[in-house]
Amino acid sequence: MTFIRPTLVALAVALAFPAPGLTAEAEQPTLIVTASRQAQRADEALADVTVIERDQIEQAGASFGLTELLARQPGIQMASNGGPGKTASIFMRGGNGNHTILLVDGMRVGSATTGTASWQDIPLSQIERIEIVRGPASALYGADAMSGVIQIFTRKGSGEPRVDAFAGAGSYGARELSAGVSGSSEGLSYALRGGYTETAGRSAKQPKATGYNPDDDLYRNSSLSGRLGYRVADGHELGASFLATEGRSYYDGEAGFNNYNNSAQRIWSVHSRNRLASIWTSTLRFGQSVDSYEGFTRSKPAGSTIRTTQDQFVWQHDIRLPLGSLMAAYENLHQKVLSEGAFDGGRSVNSALLGWTAGLGDHKLQLNARHDENSQYGGKTTGYAGYGYQILPGLRFTGSIGSAFRAPTFNELYYPGFGNPDLRPENAYNKEIGLQWERGGSFVSLTAFRNRISDMIVTFRNPVTGRSLPSNVREAQIQGLSLAGSTRLAGFEVEAGVDFLDAKDRDSDASLPRRARQSGHFRISRSIERLTAGVELQGVGGRYDAVSYNTRNLALATERDRLGGYGLVNAFVKYAVTRDWSLEGRANNLLDKQYETAWGYNTPGANVFFGVRYAPR
Repeated sequence: MTFIRPTLVALAVALAFPAPGLTAEAEQPTLIVTASRQAQRADEALADVTVIERDQIEQAGASFGLTELLARQPGIQMASNGGPGKTASIFMRGGNGNHTILLVDGMRVGSATTGTASWQDIPLSQIERIEIVRGPASALYGADAMSGVIQIFTRKGSGEPRVDAFAGAGSYGARELSAGVSGSSEGLSYALRGGYTETAGRSAKQPKATGYNPDDDLYRNSSLSGRLGYRVADGHELGASFLATEGRSYYDGEAGFNNYNNSAQRIWSVHSRNRLASIWTSTLRFGQSVDSYEGFTRSKPAGSTIRTTQDQFVWQHDIRLPLGSLMAAYENLHQKVLSEGAFDGGRSVNSALLGWTAGLGDHKLQLNARHDENSQYGGKTTGYAGYGYQILPGLRFTGSIGSAFRAPTFNELYYPGFGNPDLRPENAYNKEIGLQWERGGSFVSLTAFRNRISDMIVTFRNPVTGRSLPSNVREAQIQGLSLAGSTRLAGFEVEAGVDFLDAKDRDSDASLPRRARQSGHFRISRSIERLTAGVELQGVGGRYDAVSYNTRNLALATERDRLGGYGLVNAFVKYAVTRDWSLEGRANNLLDKQYETAWGYNTPGANVFFGVRYAPR
């Protein structure tokens, strides 16, 4: 880490001053919808955003998962309980794992018992693009968007009918197969794709951890997705999409017993988009997401089920005004939870939201307000105000303030012997400023933020009764600086970033667990005729693991719980045999670094993966 950190900083800063004549030609602007719920150019968004396109996802390689791909983006860290398919958490801008919302094709996805999404079960083969919005977004998306929103769009169809396929194999018994058909004709677009991945893995835990079992912990995942769209008439469209995944993951929980769980994700939606007038478009969307988990242990060999079902309805109106654009929407979310042998229950949320975006010469404005009425704890109102100023043709200043909140999970409220029905939502107030510079295909962004969280829910153990109880007893302050950029230099594509983070409990001044104060990444690649090759570096500083709350006073993690910093080196290559056929390879953790993202859990050592792809152009 001593050499990785200064290297990353120097490279990232250098991107701000690419040599004249060496930048790429200007490209078509990237459009996004997540930052304002309306289509806009990514370079005009006032929020801190990143877009990951399909070609970048393919370069990530089949041996990478969604969590690993996200962890290489600015402002995001991750922790995994033992490698592919094991429970994983995403920490965006230093927030907790339940401070980030996952959307799939506009539908909220995740567990209402834990408050987190099953990131590890969504295969990259089913993803067309990913939009990442950092910062508070409750004024757009409601509860739990305290650190940001990540929206995944499944594969879509366009152009002539085509079939594509991928097959590959690698270390740790890894295998992947995927195939799809897609296209469009006379107003109809369609896509259907299936996939299968499997890895024998290694033992999820290390010998020092409780419940260690030396056997390899297998993971396998099957997935199917589809999208259908039909343009009924000019300005009128009907559409539907779905994503279904099923996984089985073995893990170490009891010495001498092969624990495993079955997981399933079901997400579907239908929509009607209609231009009611030249300035007015209405979108109706209805759908459902299901997050299901079955755990099989020695004490419950027949399995126990935990399931969250979320029915979602949205009616949004986009109206072009003489100055700017208005967004008005109504949402209804009904969450139903089954925790077998513990509890079942439900809650409904009715929401009304307004948004206005406008450009006035060199000035850009965005205002959002939202009110959520929750059947459990009443109403919450959140807001967002963003401003941007074009200082120079390639240089822009942005600033924003925003509020957000997190709803208590069903486990925190009702789990027998643990839940506290008197819990209040967590609250957050965020301020940030940024500079973005863009010229001829090169881009640099610098963002500074401060997020203050009150009524933070933590679990403390009463030393007298021995009972653990979640309570609104903490406050946290998370502040940081993120520098990222990309350019083309002498034929090389270069991307780099570095993050500095200070995420602390305000009462004790202790760092929040599993979040490094410094992290960074660097990527360089080049294409020469049919060959594309590149190298990636990733560096993460030291962290502490789980912090114990034995009383209402925070106890610092011990040295036993400290996670050392680490640096990873990866490489990838692609060779186009013909226009439609290519060979691909990836080598991860080339230096065979032994590291932990969660104390006592293993991570993959040096590994390789090779595959062949058929993708008609």
